[in-house]
Amino acid sequence: MLMTHENIITLLDHVTIDASTVVCHFKCPETNNSIVSAVAFEPYDGKIVLTWKEILFHPIKSYNRYYHTPIVIYGKECKETIVLKAFKQVSNNFIWNQQKQKYICN
Repeated sequence: MLMTHENIITLLDHVTIDASTVVCHFKCPETNNSIVSAVAFEPYDGKIVLTWKEILFHPIKSYNRYYHTPIVIYGKECKETIVLKAFKQVSNNFIWNQQKQKYICN
């Protein structure tokens, strides 16, 4: 089964965010078990890497790239978000129930 926001949003209990981490709490409605996943507060595609040459020769562009890259925590329109990344990190704790058409804790 493909992991989509529609499939995992019912499991999302709450999200906490600090300066460097997003913590997603997933709760199974069937078993009432909670699974916690912590991921870095950064763009989904990975860390923003800047070389020293970029910083030296293009400081404003480097600053803007580092501090103004959009970070999508959740969104139906976006296929790659932090919530989906967090769920993938703990997905081995869930199984897809074909009959009920939802994820449940295993």
